[in-house]
Amino acid sequence: MRSGPTAEPHGDTAEGDTAGRAGALRPRRRLLVLASTFPARPDDGVPAFVLDLARHEAEEFDTVVLTPRVPGAAADEVVDGVRVVRYPYFPRRFEDLADGAILDNLRARRSRVLQVPALLAAQYLAVRRAVRTGGPDVVHAHWTVPQALVATLAAPRVPMVVTTHGGDVYALRAAPLVQLKRWVLRRAAHVTTVNGEMRERLTAWGVPESGTSVVPMGVEPGPAAAARARTARVPGRIVAVGRLVEKKGFAVLLDALRRIDDVPWEVVVVGDGPLRAGLGRRAAGLPVTFAGQLGKDEVLDALASATVVAMPSVPASNGDQEGLPVTLLEAAAVGAAVVASDLPGIRDVVHHDVSGLLVPPGDVDALAAALRRALTDRDGRERWQAGAGRAAEPYTGDRIGARYRAVLRAAAGQHPD
Repeated sequence: MRSGPTAEPHGDTAEGDTAGRAGALRPRRRLLVLASTFPARPDDGVPAFVLDLARHEAEEFDTVVLTPRVPGAAADEVVDGVRVVRYPYFPRRFEDLADGAILDNLRARRSRVLQVPALLAAQYLAVRRAVRTGGPDVVHAHWTVPQALVATLAAPRVPMVVTTHGGDVYALRAAPLVQLKRWVLRRAAHVTTVNGEMRERLTAWGVPESGTSVVPMGVEPGPAAAARARTARVPGRIVAVGRLVEKKGFAVLLDALRRIDDVPWEVVVVGDGPLRAGLGRRAAGLPVTFAGQLGKDEVLDALASATVVAMPSVPASNGDQEGLPVTLLEAAAVGAAVVASDLPGIRDVVHHDVSGLLVPPGDVDALAAALRRALTDRDGRERWQAGAGRAAEPYTGDRIGARYRAVLRAAAGQHPD
């Protein structure tokens, strides 16, 4: 990581102007981003929220992302001004723990637990190397475990911002693991969460409230608007997007659909995961298409084509649940009519009968009734679509990026005038 050119003013906000004036007086600060879910290639269908945010962080910081190696990915590359370094952690033939979501991969195949110590050791060495050679001014660790834990051990003198996304707070609930997470989070310069209920949990763990804030991920309005412009809505189409894992609630969705026999509908499920075969059997005889994992533009097109976007999320048996799904923000950005579970984070965006419909998580009958209403109530859909578009406005990438840059700047000692 090397110092780049001085920062230029960006945007029309006071934050951008201040950052620009400060950047003109000194070299750009250096940022090391740690993540475990990251796309191997542009638009390969893997959630790209870390990369999207890193692009905005790179407007002010020389940014390097350090992430585990995955099949088909370059070891060292630059993507839109962000350097991405991928480290090996296991013999390539068996190395698949970080190819997707780590917790879901462990649940799908228990033998992957053998890769966990190797991943931790490799990440520790990679962080030490990055600190020694690049001298970052601040670390941004996505997820408490393993990234923030490793950074606490490998780079104790570098200020660290931790972003918790959901699973690292809701799951891993055994007492020793909770104590470990508390130990890590108390040592961070700042902790961000993606919804207010998660922040309350952190303060209950003893993390100072002054050292936490709710800053979710963002969504880029340009691609969403383009998808909306080029894609026609398909009457009766219900679209559900997400990894095929328990917390997404797709089994509940399929059971609810069997109760709707008086309204024509079809379902497109976008995503892949360990429950694919079981969900396929559950959908037997229903007009359900499993589209598999799609690139970002294809996902936006699918959302824009929907009469209804369904998000039937549920708390998983291991405690994991949604934080604030980026897919929900994308659905709102394309102006979709959303039917979703009433969970923290989701209800920050979907206000019942204003920007969509909310139902109790796991309630098959309530979900069926809400889907039926969304399919048949044209006036309601138009109201929810307009409300969803307004709800997405605070979550644009520019706004969220500016908030994260301010957090990182404060952690690194760059206080605005």
